[in-house]
Amino acid sequence: MTSTRIAGGTGIRARRIAAAALAAIAAIAGVAALSGFHTQLREIDPTGPDAASEVATAETIGIRTFTPPAGLEVEADVEYGTREDGTLLTLDVCRPAPDTIEQQRPAVVSIHGGSWARGDKANADWRTVCLWLASEGFVAASVNYRLVPDVRFPAAIDDVALAVEWLRAPEQVERFGIDPARIGAFGGSAGGNLAALLGTTGEGPLDEGSRVAAVAELSGPVGLTAAELAADGASPWLAGIVGDYLGCEPRAGVTACPQSVDASPTSHVDPSDPPVFVGHAEQEVVPLGQSRRFVEALGAAGVPVQLVVVPGDDHSIGILDDTLRPRVAAFLHAHLG
Repeated sequence: MTSTRIAGGTGIRARRIAAAALAAIAAIAGVAALSGFHTQLREIDPTGPDAASEVATAETIGIRTFTPPAGLEVEADVEYGTREDGTLLTLDVCRPAPDTIEQQRPAVVSIHGGSWARGDKANADWRTVCLWLASEGFVAASVNYRLVPDVRFPAAIDDVALAVEWLRAPEQVERFGIDPARIGAFGGSAGGNLAALLGTTGEGPLDEGSRVAAVAELSGPVGLTAAELAADGASPWLAGIVGDYLGCEPRAGVTACPQSVDASPTSHVDPSDPPVFVGHAEQEVVPLGQSRRFVEALGAAGVPVQLVVVPGDDHSIGILDDTLRPRVAAFLHAHLG
């Protein structure tokens, strides 16, 4: 575990930004689409060391338009659990400067993308997300979780839920100055699916166990059943990623792939769910119909929900620009305090 004070500017992008990310430019368009950052058909090698956890372009879009202020603190590689297979689960905590920390702050669990198979909490873009949340006054916990093909559903959501429970424990509440009744979730792409699933599953008060009090998700594939994928015109590539994650073929139907229902946030919507913010681009790789159906279900259940559709084909935190960030932050402030 390491702790670092951020001096501001571009010095934050030190972890896992390797020349290999650029060397990974190759011949398959759009492979990184569920990376948590769309590449606008810039081609990357899916077998590269950081493929789909880094964008193979230096273009300044989305979260890359944010420059963290000085004084933010990062405590990296904090252990939050160990699984039976020996997997050590870690997260990074980003916090406002110590002299501005209140007695208890709201917290946000940040969940990276990567097709449920790649990505990392500390790649440059997701580290910037963590710092952006901290700059807004939240204690941000950027979470790693187990990935395909080592595991299948529900391992990833089990890990993310454990991270919330861990943050809510009295030791962490005191350690990081967290209000256990004000924990939210933010995610993009595959991480958006997990954030939404975290919000729509579970029962009981929103301030206990792994429940969260607010969800903000971008570009999440939230309907993984064969019927939903077909209705939205999902590509065979997207259906294949979903199948790899579920460990069964969703197009075979619910009977042959019951996990497709369990892994779909839209399937779990009920009036007890927390408020949800959904961001989506008009023409991106995850069909817009996914988000529209999710939002309709939430609205029908009486759950406060906000949908923002942006033009273009950028994906996940690729749409988290100077215009969208204030809207997401305002939503989280409104519902987490």
